Amino acid sequence: MKVAKFFIIDFDSTFIQVEALDELCKISLQESALKDEILFQIEAITNRAMEGKLSFRKSLVQRLSLLDANKKDLDLLIETLKQKVSPSFVSNIDFFKKNADNIYIISNGFKEIITPIVAEFGIKVENVFANTFEFDETGKIIGFDKENDLSQEGGKVAVLKKMDLQGDIHVIGDGYNDFQIKKAGLANKFYAFTENIKRENVVAEADHETPNLEEFLYVNNMLSSFPFPKHKIKVLLLENIHQNAKTLLENEGYIVELLPAALDEEELCKKIKGVSMIGIRSKTKITKKVLEHADELMAIGAFCIGTNQINLDACLEYGIPVFNAPYSNTRSVVELALAEMIMLMRNIPDRSREMHEGVWNKSASNSFEVRGKKLGIIGYGNIGSQLSIIAEALGLEVHFYDVEDKLALGNAHYTASMEELLSKVDIVSLHVDGRPENELFFGEKEFDAMKDGAVFLNLARGFTIDVPVLAKHLKSGKIRGASVDVFPTEPKSNQEEFVSELRGLPNLILTPHIGGSTEEAQVSIAQFVPSKIKDYINTGNTFSSVNFPNLQLPKLKNAHRLIHTHQNKPGVLAKINNVLVKHNANILGQYLKTNENVGYIIIDIDKAYDKQLITALKTVDDTIRFRVVD
Repeated sequence: MKVAKFFIIDFDSTFIQVEALDELCKISLQESALKDEILFQIEAITNRAMEGKLSFRKSLVQRLSLLDANKKDLDLLIETLKQKVSPSFVSNIDFFKKNADNIYIISNGFKEIITPIVAEFGIKVENVFANTFEFDETGKIIGFDKENDLSQEGGKVAVLKKMDLQGDIHVIGDGYNDFQIKKAGLANKFYAFTENIKRENVVAEADHETPNLEEFLYVNNMLSSFPFPKHKIKVLLLENIHQNAKTLLENEGYIVELLPAALDEEELCKKIKGVSMIGIRSKTKITKKVLEHADELMAIGAFCIGTNQINLDACLEYGIPVFNAPYSNTRSVVELALAEMIMLMRNIPDRSREMHEGVWNKSASNSFEVRGKKLGIIGYGNIGSQLSIIAEALGLEVHFYDVEDKLALGNAHYTASMEELLSKVDIVSLHVDGRPENELFFGEKEFDAMKDGAVFLNLARGFTIDVPVLAKHLKSGKIRGASVDVFPTEPKSNQEEFVSELRGLPNLILTPHIGGSTEEAQVSIAQFVPSKIKDYINTGNTFSSVNFPNLQLPKLKNAHRLIHTHQNKPGVLAKINNVLVKHNANILGQYLKTNENVGYIIIDIDKAYDKQLITALKTVDDTIRFRVVD
């Protein structure tokens, strides 16, 4: 005979992210000059009660005496709290609806607040046990029903004893009074819920710490949308990626490790085992060998523009999408390029060095404004085109060259060949991408073609220029000045020495790959890349991936989403559809995108389906990867 399972769930700081009475205080006292002081007192009382250091009855009396709340405040409170339901509860609403008969909310909070919120999750009104307010004739909250068991110390134990549930009882809560149910012998297990607040003394008494509802469902074999809960997804962030990225991913429930430097191939092969997502910048190399050791890897984030440090073809072979930040640091790179142009035209690097050596060399000789000068932009992509606009605003005459047809912005002039452009401009700024064919893109021939006394900037890729040739032309004076931000070989961390034959050369600005290293850019990247990865993990959306077929998907509603990546070969789609037909799957939506190597198909089906369908889809010929999201 199957044993019934009952789920006893706390409300404050468990079902919702906050304490309801604290929020009521903010609403009722919003016009009071003492708001902050009173709120602090209420929060302190709440914490003492939740930690078992103050009787609940005393804490309730003390908090209500401070509130000065009215019945009309409750409507606004309820709407506020509906937006503060714990995220893992929202993402697992099906658990509540499927188990509505056996889910009980037992709370020392108040029914007037709790019932409207939990009802939206299918929880029955009769399954909500909580206190009730007392009001005076004006609607002011003056107290509570003192005969209610839940207004007393040990009230949850008393209520559960009266319920006399026959079956396995699982308690989920954040407070010591939730543990008391297990301590009284009325529950099989107590789960300390720590998604919103972690009380160490409560966790110490728990059978299991559950950082979110997925963990509870996972350990009870009730999880349907992920093969393992989100908090078991490991993320590795390298190269001192902005802390905001770590915070954003941790808020999603992932385990995140942030390292300050790059790892070499051997180090990464060891470190990447068990990692589901990795975030890198420009120094870390994701090679095929690394991918062979990546047993759990689902996605890669390049927290920069370039992706030449990643073997994109091998990622595609393993069904791993790569996301980058093509726009987030554009402005930062452009501003640095403009600043360096001005500095070089004024010989500032040399004048500054001389001053540090005690030399006062005040002269206008060989010092020029940028206004009226000709700027040549090689590579008219996101950065090159924005540089074009701002440079023109400074009075530069802009010319550009690109291997692809590009719309000229403002008064910029398209030049048919690079040779023509180099022969007529005073400043050359390189902004080509990191494709392999751009290695040593700019060498002896190109430097020779430049005007004598021109300025050269490389804020693109280190391997795109012939460094010894640049050094030669700087020494000879053919190039009057240069700025270089990227190098063929760069230190893995700030602790390694930078070695280059460019060191010590005249009128040369050397910067340590900081074109996009501004607080604004890093914050933007730390928001953009994780959001793309989260979207892919949660919905299958691959829009903006640099190597995967791009699919922008509608929001999933009351369905299971099947995500199938396969070799782009004739007949695979037919095989997938045959499996769906064989297992009578009711298809609610189907989306397919391919490139020359892979096909990426998303199938939304009814939640009621033959579980053998999953096994069958995994074994379709030429399958690369398959997963389900809810």
